[in-house]
Parts: sequence; structure tokens; C-alpha cells
Amino acid sequence: MNRLERMFQRTSFLAALLSAALTCNPGFALTLQDDAGTTITLPKPALRIVSLAPHITEALFAAGAGDRLVGTVSYSDFPEAAKKIPLVGSYNEVNFEQILALQPDLIIGWQTGNSSDALEKLKTLQLPVYLSEPKDLISIARNIRQFGVLAGTDSVANTAADAFEQKLAQLKADNAQKPVLTVFYQVWEEPLYTLGGGHFSRDMFAICGGRNIFADQEHPSPIVSVEAIVTRNPQVMLTGDHHGERKIEDWKAKWVSWSSIDAVKHDQLYLVDQDIYTRSSPRAVQGAEHLCGILDQARKAYFGT
Repeated sequence: MNRLERMFQRTSFLAALLSAALTCNPGFALTLQDDAGTTITLPKPALRIVSLAPHITEALFAAGAGDRLVGTVSYSDFPEAAKKIPLVGSYNEVNFEQILALQPDLIIGWQTGNSSDALEKLKTLQLPVYLSEPKDLISIARNIRQFGVLAGTDSVANTAADAFEQKLAQLKADNAQKPVLTVFYQVWEEPLYTLGGGHFSRDMFAICGGRNIFADQEHPSPIVSVEAIVTRNPQVMLTGDHHGERKIEDWKAKWVSWSSIDAVKHDQLYLVDQDIYTRSSPRAVQGAEHLCGILDQARKAYFGT
């Protein structure tokens, strides 16, 4: 029997103990539904959690459960303490042997970001797996609350979720009467793809009085053409900095010849922190606040107010 097989056997034994604990102590069980609609049951709050996506790591820290994390994946770099947690792979490829060695009592995965094969394999090992998939800003707050329940840090989690929701409500109220601007967000250039209507960022645009020109695309990150962008003619164009890999001058230079686009004509191209704009984490509220500021600046260029 090799090392991995022994770990699988040990995991099966732990799963049996978990089942026994639920039978003997039903009053202490935690039961809730994850974002995939699957019922998750734990005998007690999780003390050893593995996160399989950066946004999950951030939400766990916001929920007061950062000290329960025993494993994360690459790019789990916020807050600073997250960088010290052992890695078990990347969002699309995980090391099962490392995960088993950590003896987690809960794994939180990314429903559409993690490999479906990997998620199914983890479930067959009888490890409790909660799937996260926030499709709008309110779902981010829900994740924070749910993680607090799973980790037994409800008080901290509820406070953080309340603050998140209150800030969003304030931003929405402050921007409700402002002129709507059309916006294009460029995720990458080869291939050229953007954020579609299936991405939570549609809420950020709406709250700030912006309209994503590709909101009619159901896919979260559809591939688009330059011609389609020209036709839809955004008034504001954004792109992420990709952790310092992209420079605003270089990016603008690639669009300068498309002067028929209003955003290019009026020099309304902005480089933003991709993590707070594209991660469905608690910092998305910072992204919304930043976007509202950009659109206010753009309105001055178009309307003088």
C-alpha cells in the first residue's frame, strides 16, 4: 500500500468518525446549503479548512476564520497573513496528497473555477466540500455569513457582511440619479475577452451608474472582437493591472488608433486593481467605490459636472 492509499484509508476512517459523531450528537450538527444547492453538514465548527480559490481565502479572513485555514491555492495573497498559509496547488489543479496530509475537516471550493474532476474526487474521499459561486454582490455577503457559520465565527462574519451590505447600499443611493455611462472592461488581449453579464461586476457597474456594454453576454468572461467594441462604443474603458504586468501607457497605445470610440476620443481609459474588480471577495465593495470615482471623473469629461 503506497502513501497516497494509506492517506485515503485514513480519510475514510475520519469520515466514519464524522458520521458517528453526527449520529451520536445530532444536536450539535451544522447544516446549510452551499452555492450549488448541496446540503453540507458538519458535526461542529470546522477547525481545519482548505480554500481552493483566492476569493474564498479573502472571505474566510473577513469572516474571522483566517486562523482556521491550513491550506490555500496560488494567488491567495490577501490579507498579508494569507501568504503564510501552505499552498496545495492552483485554482485549476490541486495536490490531493497534500490536501489529505493536512487532515482538513472542511474544503471550500470554487464551483466553476476549480476542476470539476478535482471537486468530484474530493467528494468521493468523503471530505466535506462546500462550493462557493457568488454571482452577484449580495452573494458575497452571503458567503461571508455562511463561512462564519461553518467556522463558528458568526459574530465576526455577520458584522463584516453587514458593513459590506451597508456600504453597497450607500454607494447605490449616492449614484442613483447620475447620468449612465457605458463601460468596457478588458480582462486580457490575446484572446480579447471581457466581463459579461454573468459576472458579479455587473452589479458594480449598475450601482455606480454604469452599463457594461457586454451585459447581454451570459458568460462571465466572453471573448469579444475589436469590431464589437467599436460598434458598442464605450464611454469608459478599464483594464486590470495584472499584478504590475500591464502599464497604462502601453495599453492606451494599443487603442489610440481607434479614435471613433468615445472612451479613446475623450481619453477615458483607466488601469485598475484587477483583484478588487474581478475577485468575488469582500474587497469588491472597494472596487465598486473606486469605479464610482472613475465614472464621476468621466462625467466631468463628458458633461462638465
